[in-house]
Amino acid sequence: MKTFRCDCGSQLYFENTVCLSCNKLIAYDFTSDEMNRLTKLDDNYYLTDFNKKLKLCKNYTEYNVCNASIPAESESQLCISCQLNRTIPNLDVIDNIQKWARLEKSKRRLVRSLLQLGLPVISYAQSENGLAFDFLQGQQQNPNVDNEFVTTGHYKGLITINLAEADDIYLENTKSELGEQYRTPLGHLRHESGHYYFDLLIRDSKWIDIFREIFGSEEGDYQQALDHYYQSKPHTNWNQNYISEYAMVHPLEDWAECWAHYLHMIDTLESAKNLNILDFDENNDIDAQLYNWSNLAIAMNELNRSMGLNDAYPFILNTAVVKKLYFLDQVIDPNFAPTRLVEVD
Repeated sequence: MKTFRCDCGSQLYFENTVCLSCNKLIAYDFTSDEMNRLTKLDDNYYLTDFNKKLKLCKNYTEYNVCNASIPAESESQLCISCQLNRTIPNLDVIDNIQKWARLEKSKRRLVRSLLQLGLPVISYAQSENGLAFDFLQGQQQNPNVDNEFVTTGHYKGLITINLAEADDIYLENTKSELGEQYRTPLGHLRHESGHYYFDLLIRDSKWIDIFREIFGSEEGDYQQALDHYYQSKPHTNWNQNYISEYAMVHPLEDWAECWAHYLHMIDTLESAKNLNILDFDENNDIDAQLYNWSNLAIAMNELNRSMGLNDAYPFILNTAVVKKLYFLDQVIDPNFAPTRLVEVD
């Protein structure tokens, strides 16, 4: 993530709604990828310091779960991230707004990354191949809802997120029960978006044969593979070929896990550069990105250990995973043609 500057000179961050130095209202603009200091013009519109006319996302003004602005001429009352919502939580339930706000913060970061990579971000309301989000609760968290259980997942463009993923106690308990090394709302969103972009970029495309050579066939029975995964735990030596244990489940999960880690890498490297922790050319190829990421991950882990915390990035990029990340990078870059199996020196 890049860092931003208020027009008063103070540093701003992606989640800011107010500049802590000049106390002016702040809103993020997806169009320009900037945080703007705003002056209220009337009940509907605001002006930036450069006299650009904007309005605030409805979820900003009504619920304070968003911090994005919209072009003044837009017919929508929602920003590009909030337009993707199909179902929002029941806001009459105590704490649901706070949990929703946490998920929206992660979703805005995801959407920003996707746009920066040049990937299409289209709402389900605009296209049959569009993207949608349902934020749902199960009866364990809210006995008054219809769903007994809510499973975070993806199906044909619809990403379902269990609202409990925004609860720290639930996250830590689930992480412990499943033996996971890493579990965050942002991690879930990045992973599930990987399933969506597989359907959009790989399935029935020129890339599918190379995908099958690297990841395996996606046509195998998913439920059977999932059952086998849980019945055969614990697994050993998974880190020789996969980025995570869960990536073993099925080639589609392997892809989604690698997709999520690619986004982890790109966003964190950008943050490190903008915070002057690393100095590198952002246009570097995947080799340079992986080199810088390896060094940065080691540094992050050591800093965490110095604070008595668990590793920030408890994963190993083995040769098989690097090969998968090479392929993923080529799929995202439109200048690549799928003429060969990805090679790693």
